[in-house]
Amino acid sequence: MPEDLARYERQLGLPGVGVEGQRRLAASKVLVVGAGGLGSPILYYLAAAGIGTLGIAERDTVGVSNLNRQILYGPGDLGRPKAESARAKLAAFRPDLELRLHPGSLDDGNAREIVRRYDLVLAAVDSRESRRVINRACFGQGVPWIDGGVDGFEGLVSVYRPPSGPCYECLTRGAPDEAGHVPRLFGALAGTIGLLQVQEALKLLLGIGRPLTGRILFYDALEPRFDVVEVPPDPSCPVCANARSPGINHRGHGDHGV
Repeated sequence: MPEDLARYERQLGLPGVGVEGQRRLAASKVLVVGAGGLGSPILYYLAAAGIGTLGIAERDTVGVSNLNRQILYGPGDLGRPKAESARAKLAAFRPDLELRLHPGSLDDGNAREIVRRYDLVLAAVDSRESRRVINRACFGQGVPWIDGGVDGFEGLVSVYRPPSGPCYECLTRGAPDEAGHVPRLFGALAGTIGLLQVQEALKLLLGIGRPLTGRILFYDALEPRFDVVEVPPDPSCPVCANARSPGINHRGHGDHGV
């Protein structure tokens, strides 16, 4: 087996993967918005799976309170930009990985131009407004995105795939942003939800399984219990109702694949 495939021997035998699937992952470009508690395991495991190009959108620096859950960083990274520290760790882990840094804030002025360069976006952010920016950009450019959220002992994951709804705006239209709210959690919960996001990403990129499109997976760590809830699109949504209209351009990703 060639050296570049030997690293992935344990996953090559999975149905729907094989050499062709692994090469598809190697050709994929994935943007991760946020390199904190969710973003750290997301980035590690996307790299481990063999994704060819990873974009990291993160403006923050490493603080000591990050170290209970943000596994990309250690004490030697304190005060450094997270994006640069993440790049150094991931480059050492996988020297053939192409890494792109987007160190500023993602907003309506730049998000569309950034997300259009990628096949898939994973959101690892902690505010509704950040998710809304990602949602508008992705539906505007026809790029699927995967959301994850954690707080306390609970987490959730959902997949949004233009042009069909629902989208994030359908779920949260009119809801205020949680200004100033700081989630409290064990790092293990962030790891659990982040890795569920990675699993959804791999399904989309390989075109296997049933993604969480139009559904939200809720995880209660104290029970423990997983629940999946169907979410209908809002026919008057200002974001995805327009994307579903005839004549709107979007990327044709087939039934399952990105």
